[in-house]
Amino acid sequence: MKNLFRFVFAWSAIVALAGCSRPLPGAYQGYVEGEFVHVASSEPGQLDRLAVAKGETVAAGAPLFALESAREAAALRQAREQLAAAEALLQDVRSGKRAQELDVVRAQLDQARAEARRAAADFERDGAQFAAGGIAQAQLDRSRAAADASAARVRELEGQLEVANLPARDDQIAAQQAQVAAAQAAVDQAAWRLEQKTVAAPAGGLVFDVLYRAGEWVAAGRPVVRLLPPGNVKIRFFVPETALGGLAVGQAVAVRCDGRAEDVAAEISYVSTEAEYTPPIIYSNETRSKLVFMVEARPLDGAELHPGQPVQVEIR
Repeated sequence: MKNLFRFVFAWSAIVALAGCSRPLPGAYQGYVEGEFVHVASSEPGQLDRLAVAKGETVAAGAPLFALESAREAAALRQAREQLAAAEALLQDVRSGKRAQELDVVRAQLDQARAEARRAAADFERDGAQFAAGGIAQAQLDRSRAAADASAARVRELEGQLEVANLPARDDQIAAQQAQVAAAQAAVDQAAWRLEQKTVAAPAGGLVFDVLYRAGEWVAAGRPVVRLLPPGNVKIRFFVPETALGGLAVGQAVAVRCDGRAEDVAAEISYVSTEAEYTPPIIYSNETRSKLVFMVEARPLDGAELHPGQPVQVEIR
């Protein structure tokens, strides 16, 4: 069925070209075809701005259209704020306690040292009085205990101050670093989604068609603009089975069409290995001449040819 359709299309082109001006002896009939680039966004949204019109020629990288992006912009701001918070917490974990917290511990240590000096002096004085028989053993024991407790309190606060000056443990720092990396990934993802709302031309060429208008909703992956780069223009023509052996990829051909005084230079880029039409009878020398094969050629300058345009092709 596919071969029959191609055959009908090919012979329709031949019939349409039967009246073509200045027919070339030995020329083959064909038509111009375009390989369109369907430009779409990976994200859905309402079409906010259309920067091109049908029939314009644009350069590679030129803006084509933009979709509404308020939600994506807000998501990017949120992701950046979360990243800033994660980075600040990581810095806090690395640096240990704040200066104000350290000042509190130092003040407590100074107070404990003063108390330890007083308790040590009391114990020394009670020891002298006990030796002279002025106080009981119980009072000396209480003085000794108070001095020991004050000294222990000093050692405790000194340890706290030393620990307060240390950064957090390695596992805490590693965990917070992972949080920062996750927040950075969220920023990158949000930025990418925002970038997808503004689409530029992947290649220069003709804006062959515009499929949406401003204000319309565009689903993800649906083309908004159809581009036709000059290099995506090709010529399809059909040759009989008897001429197939003389054709090769890279071979030069001349293309002629109505309205042009000069031929268009082109090169064969593809020769079909499958017949476009197979007669419903056994092959024979009398019937195999009915076979036609499709051949494609790329013009060296395709900007002046238009898809659907009938042409005649002469093999050089």
